[in-house]
Amino acid sequence: MATYILKRLGLALVTLWLLSVIVFFACHVLPGDPGRAVLGNLAAPSAVAALDHQLGVDRPLVVQYWTWITGLLHGNMGLSTQFRAPVEPYIKAALINSLKLAALAFVIVVPLGIVGGVVAALNYGRTADRVISVAGLSATTVPEFVSGIVLIVVFGVALKVLPVSASAGTGASPASQFQHLILPAIPLVLVLFGYIARMARAGTIEALNSDYARTATLKGLKRSVVIRRHILRNSLLPTITVIATQTGYLIGGLVVVETLFNYQGIGNLIFKAVNSKDFPMLAAAVLTIGVIYMVATLIADILATMLNPRLRLGGAE
Repeated sequence: MATYILKRLGLALVTLWLLSVIVFFACHVLPGDPGRAVLGNLAAPSAVAALDHQLGVDRPLVVQYWTWITGLLHGNMGLSTQFRAPVEPYIKAALINSLKLAALAFVIVVPLGIVGGVVAALNYGRTADRVISVAGLSATTVPEFVSGIVLIVVFGVALKVLPVSASAGTGASPASQFQHLILPAIPLVLVLFGYIARMARAGTIEALNSDYARTATLKGLKRSVVIRRHILRNSLLPTITVIATQTGYLIGGLVVVETLFNYQGIGNLIFKAVNSKDFPMLAAAVLTIGVIYMVATLIADILATMLNPRLRLGGAE
């Protein structure tokens, strides 16, 4: 198990380094001048050039990358060209907000999707299976901004039962924060429910048709015991992988939702960084999301091998 984890960790570190290279150079080939973005279109070229020199963006890209990556290794994410301040506090604050929204969506959609997929599989070909499958597929195809606008109009404007802004304000109570996060969490739940339910359904159907499930049934075990001891343990393996891959989306793919509901999360921070040509902020935010995605995938691999030791043995060869 330790060998397997070390191999996965080494692969994750290599992937993360490649991601840092791609993110950095992709950010710096985007059109726009950071000095011009900060000073405005009416600023003199000499002032823009002086600011670019001060920010270090006039140096060769290889030199800029080396300075940036060595700074990251020492805990320095760089200086924001938009706020003229260290990037780290803004990343931390935005990431905490995004984690709150993602956690609420996860708490709702993970058990809902798993239960929905298992129920659909146990009722394969029946009405319950058709309803859950169609509902999940339909919810997945609806973009977040469409469902978000509908929710705002219905529950925020017409019924006035929920706030239309996701930001509860500084010092708000947990109950108030929860109330403000309900509406932005629902579009995420709708999108992810179909993926999780479909994988849980497929895994459960495969487990139900397996030899070990038939053997357990022939031994006289009750159906509930077979499902609890044999089916769920093996059917949730692909579902765990899907949940892990969606973690990156929940943290980093919130640009539309956070902008629509005026929520100061990391997705909204990326959107503002792109508009203001704040390359240090943009690179640090995207790389932070990459780290979260890698960690989530590594945890999913470990959980999968704990549930199915055959994967561990195969990966150790």
